Amino acid sequence: MARVDVIMPQMGESIAEGTLSKWLKKVGDQVKRDEPIFEISTDKVDAEIPSPSAGVLAEILVTEGQTVEVQTVVARIETEKGATVEAAASAPPPAPATTAPAASGAQPAAAQPAVAAAPSGPSTIAGGASSGGSKVGTGGGNGASFEERVRTRSSPLVRKIAAEHGVDIAGLQGSGIAGRVTKRDILGFIETGGHRQAAASMHAPSPARHEAPVPEAWPGDVVEPMSKMRAIISEHMTASRRTSAHVTSFMEVDLTRIARIRAQKKAEFREQTGQNLTYLPFIIQSVVSGLKAYPVMNSSVAGSNIIYRRQYNIGIAVALDWGLLVPVIRGADNLSLAGLTRSLNDLATRARAKRLSPEEVQEATFTITNPGVFGSLMGTPIIPQPQVAILGVGAIEKRPKVLTGSEGEDVIAIRTCAYLSISFDHRIIDGAVADQFLAHVKRELEAFPEQVV
Repeated sequence: MARVDVIMPQMGESIAEGTLSKWLKKVGDQVKRDEPIFEISTDKVDAEIPSPSAGVLAEILVTEGQTVEVQTVVARIETEKGATVEAAASAPPPAPATTAPAASGAQPAAAQPAVAAAPSGPSTIAGGASSGGSKVGTGGGNGASFEERVRTRSSPLVRKIAAEHGVDIAGLQGSGIAGRVTKRDILGFIETGGHRQAAASMHAPSPARHEAPVPEAWPGDVVEPMSKMRAIISEHMTASRRTSAHVTSFMEVDLTRIARIRAQKKAEFREQTGQNLTYLPFIIQSVVSGLKAYPVMNSSVAGSNIIYRRQYNIGIAVALDWGLLVPVIRGADNLSLAGLTRSLNDLATRARAKRLSPEEVQEATFTITNPGVFGSLMGTPIIPQPQVAILGVGAIEKRPKVLTGSEGEDVIAIRTCAYLSISFDHRIIDGAVADQFLAHVKRELEAFPEQVV
C-alpha cells in the first residue's frame, strides 16, 4: 500500500501559515488527482487546494479552523483502490465551525436569513479595499497582535540583523506583505539611526491605550463568530487607520465623452474581443497616467524612506458574498483597453470561484474601489497597506449641469457624471499633490481619445 502526504501549500513567498477553513471531502471518499479536497484561508486569499494524487482520503490530520505552518501534513491519501481506510488515531475528525455562545433567548445562527450575494460581473467592486488580518488556531502567540506576529516572522537574516543592533522587529512597520519587515526595512531603519532613538525612549512612559468596551448580547440577539475573511478585513482596516494619516479629496468628473465612446464602440468591441466595454478600463488607464505624472502616489513608506514603485500594479476591489478581495492587474501600463477588460473579467470571475492564487492578490501599488455600482455617490475608502492611496468611484449617472454656450452664455445640459475620491497618506503626500493627481485623472477622462479604443 502507498500513501501520499497532503501538505499545507506555500501560498506565496511571504506567507508562513494558512488556516484550513473547510474540508470538501471526508475520510473514505474517493478523490481524483487535482480535484479540490479542502479550502484554506491565508492573510491574502481564500483558495481551494487540489489533491496531489488519485485515491482514497485515508487520514485527516488537521481540523477545520486550525492554523498550521506551510509544509505541514494535513491529510494522507491511499493511492491503491480498495485499501483499508484508517482515521488518524491522534487527530479528531473535522470539527464543525465554532459558534460563539448566544445570549439567553437568542435564535440559532442558522435561522437567520443569508446575506445577499453581491451582483456578478467584472464591475462589481466595492469600497474599502483589504486583505489580511488576525490568525486563528495554533499560529499565534498570546497577547500579540497580527501585525506584531507577521513582523517577527521575518526572514532569519532580518531577525539576525535586528538582534545584532538591538532592534525590536515588532515595533517596525514593514513594507512587505501585511507589514512584514524586509531586509531593506531593517537596514534603512538602522542607517537612519532609528534604533538609537528607539533605545533612548525605551524608559519613557507610554501613552495610555483606551480600548472600547466590549458590548454584551441582549436577550433575543444572535451572536455569531466572524468568518476568517471578515476577521482579516477587520484587522487590516484597523491597522491601516493606525498606520496612515488618512485624508480624502473629491472631484466631479464629466464622463459624457466616455459614455459616447462606449455607445459608439461597444458593438465592435464585443465582436472583436468578446468582452463588454465598461467604464473601469478607461478609469484605470487614466489613473496609470496620473501615477506616472505624480510618482509619490505610486509609492510605499518604509520607516523614514519612501519607495517609489516602478511597476504599475492596480488592485481592483471585488465584492464577494463572503467578503472582499483585491485581485491585482500587473503591468497595467502595458495593457490596452481590451487587455484591461480581459484581465478585469478574468480576475473577478476567478475571485468568486475561489480560483485566485496568492500572487494574484499581492503587490498592488495602487487600488481602485467602486462603491458606485451599489448606488453610492461618494466615499472615503481606507488605504490598503503598504500603499499610500486609493481611488473611489461613485455612481455614474446623468445630471443637469451648467455649461458655457458658443456665445459665452450659460446653458443647462444633461451630462453623465461621477464623483471620484482619493484617500491618501498625508505622511508623505501633501493635499496639493493629491488634488493635482486627481485633476490629472479628471482631465484624462474628459478628453479621452477615441482612437485608443
